[in-house]
Amino acid sequence: MNQGRIPLKELASLPSFYFPSPSWDQERIAFYWDKSGQMELYLIDLQSGSPRSGSPRGGVPHIGKPRQLSHGEVPRSLRAGFVWSRDGKSIVFAKDRDGNEQHDLYAIDTQSGAVRQLTNTPTAQEIPAEFSPDGEWLSIFSNRDGQMNLYKLRPTSAPTDAEVTPLTRFSNPVTSGGAWSPDGEWLAFSVNETAELKNQDVYIVRADGTDLRRVLQVKVGSIDTVVKWLPDGERLAITSDASGVDRPGILAVETGEVRWFGKEGVEETASGVSKNGKWLVALRNQDAVVQPVLYEIETGNARLLDLPAGLAIGSEFVLGDSALLVSITSTTQRNELILYELEENRARTVIPAEYGTIDPNLFVASQYVIYPSSDDLSISAILYKPREAEGGEKVAAIVIVHGGPTGQFFRSFDPYAQFLADHGFVVLEPNIRGSTGYGVEFRDMNRYDWGGGDLEDVAAGAEYLKSLHFVDPDRIGLFGGSYGGYMTLMQAVKKPNLWKAAVSWVGISDLHRLYEKSMEHFKYYLRWHMGDPEENRDLWRERSALTHAANLKAKLLLVHGVNDPRCPVEQSRLFRDRLIELGYKEGEDFEYVELTGEGHGSSDISHKIRTYSLLVDFMERSL
Repeated sequence: MNQGRIPLKELASLPSFYFPSPSWDQERIAFYWDKSGQMELYLIDLQSGSPRSGSPRGGVPHIGKPRQLSHGEVPRSLRAGFVWSRDGKSIVFAKDRDGNEQHDLYAIDTQSGAVRQLTNTPTAQEIPAEFSPDGEWLSIFSNRDGQMNLYKLRPTSAPTDAEVTPLTRFSNPVTSGGAWSPDGEWLAFSVNETAELKNQDVYIVRADGTDLRRVLQVKVGSIDTVVKWLPDGERLAITSDASGVDRPGILAVETGEVRWFGKEGVEETASGVSKNGKWLVALRNQDAVVQPVLYEIETGNARLLDLPAGLAIGSEFVLGDSALLVSITSTTQRNELILYELEENRARTVIPAEYGTIDPNLFVASQYVIYPSSDDLSISAILYKPREAEGGEKVAAIVIVHGGPTGQFFRSFDPYAQFLADHGFVVLEPNIRGSTGYGVEFRDMNRYDWGGGDLEDVAAGAEYLKSLHFVDPDRIGLFGGSYGGYMTLMQAVKKPNLWKAAVSWVGISDLHRLYEKSMEHFKYYLRWHMGDPEENRDLWRERSALTHAANLKAKLLLVHGVNDPRCPVEQSRLFRDRLIELGYKEGEDFEYVELTGEGHGSSDISHKIRTYSLLVDFMERSL
């Protein structure tokens, strides 16, 4: 096996930025960045340039140097973002403890960097949403009373006497929205009150928690979500999948009428509105490529930005709506942040992609492929082929399964795929049924059927790899995390003759025990996808890998963070213990690793190095 030319530790240590967000006056950008070796919060100042002849905007914007604001106070690994105060004097962020996702809220002064704690709820998950127009309140999502609901918090309070007011008390989770109307009278959000769990409608509620009402239900069973108020306070930017794909729209709150944008049959989600109310930003997701589309709200005219194919995400305007902040990456280019100047139709780099001593030419370009599954359903996938694959000798291959299942692989930079390809492995990343990006029907195909049709899609991916002349059909491995870890275990015990090696990372082995240990909003998600755990008991048991553990043949590695709240470490412990009961030998038939100080995955550099090393070492030894 090729030992690789890309230094694994350096690849995992390359700086990455997260959640770039402009201040309300559009003159500063805040973002998480691990440039120092650990996650910190940074600021960049933006200024309009000096006047330029013939330019109505003025001159070329000046981009300041990044200024480190925090010094160890922010989360080590990221599961939630942050929000700016309206006056720009503070930023509120969510911070958990070693990946347990029980976030408390903290405010950091944007000048001094002084940090103060706003909430102290060690057994609750709290996430900031948006400051009120007068700056007196912060809308938050919290499960402090059991289910995830919408609250408002007065951020001047100390955590011991924090003034927190519940605005909703739904039995189903409220997890999106929380946006304030421009006059501060209303908040908009999405929730479900129907018996059909696969449903979200748009609601508004007064700032004092009264006059709650639904303002949009396209149809029962559609997912209708709110994004942002328009400046007139009478309309909302929304997304609905009622047409069969996600489509952006503008909702008139009083009448319930919606003006739809986008192309029929093409996934687009509303993601932002310009400060002047002229532009709606949508993200178009087609063939695993995502790009921003600007719609002129009054005319409906669409404008595509001149960006290369890849994953380009941008919904925030800066500098008086003259530029859009865009994060862009491709399969061979690491993430960079740009300002897309709309009048000049050009991009300026804010945070460049970094490669250290690594030659970017070592990264391999992916191929977008389609293969048939067992029922002739077409499955799209991203294929990475090492350069050695055409040298005559057949090489090993690995299928990677994404999380979710409502997730997706994009044509973006994937360090896992790149370092595996650099070590001589062919890598296939399939968007199996249940994935987003391919319409509602495809996304819902594995509803009540985890470990069914989706299992066949992954297995068909292995068969596709075997059909490639450069792949050794006897050396096929599998890797996945979260739902991908669930699928890895299910493949290993339901398709035992297909795989030589498998790595389950923060995976699931027992659906009933997972449900018992889950937070209420996670329980809702499980019922949405697999039905009631008691009414569907036989299905839940049959679709749990623990039930079929005796079938294991592949060499297996179980990896789990000890503080994981989504897929608790118990899930891997149960499977390990069952294997031992069946006579399997730890260290021979399977390997088991628990990761301290980590939860459901991690963005921390030291944690990434640890995971990368475990994965490539195991695959090289086992394949």
